[in-house]
Amino acid sequence: MAETRSSSDGANKEFGGVVKHEQIHGREVNVENVALADAQARSKQNPWSARSMQLYCFCLVATLNSCINGYDGMVLGNINSMQPFLDYFGLPKGGGSQTGIFFSIYNIGGIVATPFVGPMVDMWGRRWGMVIGAALIVLGSLVQGASQGRAQFIVARFILGFGVNISASAGPAYVVEIAPPSWRGAVTGVYNTFWFMGAIPASWVTYGTGLHLPNSDQCWRIPLYLQCVFSGFVLIFSLLLPESPRWLFANDRHDEALAVLAKYHGEGDPNDPIVQLQIREFQEGISNDASDKKWWDYRELFNSRGNLWRILMVFLMAFIGQWSGNAVISYFMPFALEGAGVKDPDTQRLLSALMTVVQFIFALVGASIVDRFGRRTLMFYGECMFTIYFAIITALSSQTDPVTNTFPNKNMSNAVITFIYLFGVTYSITITPMQALYPVECLKYETRAKGMALNGLFIGVAGFYNLFVTSIAQVNIGWKYYYWFIAENALAAFLIFFIFVETKGRTLEQLDEVFNAPNPNKASRSKQHAEIEKGVGAVAA
Repeated sequence: MAETRSSSDGANKEFGGVVKHEQIHGREVNVENVALADAQARSKQNPWSARSMQLYCFCLVATLNSCINGYDGMVLGNINSMQPFLDYFGLPKGGGSQTGIFFSIYNIGGIVATPFVGPMVDMWGRRWGMVIGAALIVLGSLVQGASQGRAQFIVARFILGFGVNISASAGPAYVVEIAPPSWRGAVTGVYNTFWFMGAIPASWVTYGTGLHLPNSDQCWRIPLYLQCVFSGFVLIFSLLLPESPRWLFANDRHDEALAVLAKYHGEGDPNDPIVQLQIREFQEGISNDASDKKWWDYRELFNSRGNLWRILMVFLMAFIGQWSGNAVISYFMPFALEGAGVKDPDTQRLLSALMTVVQFIFALVGASIVDRFGRRTLMFYGECMFTIYFAIITALSSQTDPVTNTFPNKNMSNAVITFIYLFGVTYSITITPMQALYPVECLKYETRAKGMALNGLFIGVAGFYNLFVTSIAQVNIGWKYYYWFIAENALAAFLIFFIFVETKGRTLEQLDEVFNAPNPNKASRSKQHAEIEKGVGAVAA
């Protein structure tokens, strides 16, 4: 099929800008949005150019914000199996309420930070948000490593949590707003995979200090001091980055916004179709006098049906991401392995370290395919698999001897360990890339910073439950706690299938039409038939 477009045709605007008369003889495909497909086909964008490499480096700096959560999750789980740490603070081995408070105060810090995060990131910009968050994390890490008592350690954990909420709001917002729409999913999906770039060194450092300094307080102090390294890089380099073009445009710095887009999205050409499409959408969709200019105003998050659906996606993603069972393989991995029959602490820490490497590899795989298969599809199949995994783990664990807490044979123990690893691999592919990508995509510009602050609040509440309740449950009910994960993951699969919105294939501004539809879930799954020819453009077919 062939179709001619005229530059004088008023309808041409919807296809991404004015072009010359062209005859399309391309391939017919289904796309989410013809305007974006047209701009992509005509753009000079090159993902391997020098400008694109610069842009990836900018995103890498912001992505280091994700390392802190991974480092914290792994380092706390591993030092909690070190006897010098337990003795120094008088904590019981295996968890309990005291350990739960020790760990979960980190999440309380994040919850308390919530009212301050949105206004800070909106008023001062995404870069300064990263700087302030990183500075607090560095401070908290140093105080934590030097702790002389419980009170100092708890205060340090609170400061860390406070700083992490700021970083976890500013970092993803920066990446998703500066990344080109053509590969926004992959670039932003990589953000949360760097959880493992924090977890991997944490696991190997604690393995090393536990092996070589088993009777010294340095076995746990050294890993805690090193928690400041990634945030130190963010603190040093953040202000060298260009600011988010959407933040610049929203703050009446239109020429600067165009310059950033032209340089990094259009290979230096301000008239590139991708650049022009985004500028037009900024003009139509970003207000210079919206709620992001009013630090006290959170009403826009809830003042329409579309905005309520957006915040519902953020809420559900936070809890689903935290309650799928990942706490078992991060903070409490050594105890999960002990329940699976691995009794030696050094072996537990070694298996935890190997797990982080495997998960990181598969998380990168997940980020690389998220634009192809879609956010909603990957998450749905992931949750279905989690339900099956935990059903098998629970059935096998029910056969353990209640007195000796051992399996009848080694094969059953190995099977449990295998399914714990399978959970980690599947979670890395289907959920890890989405935890930062999905909520930040669902929020529109005016509510993005405040919405991500609420995302930090939701994650803090869900994480507090994870760390406090899981710590107690591991001691008191053991494997029976896995019934919770079976039920939660089955419910999550249902919610994702019937409620979640697909965000791939559209610019951030084009998602307004989806969320304002009567049924956003159904609207997001609709396709437009188009004919595309590279270098020429795309038309509705």
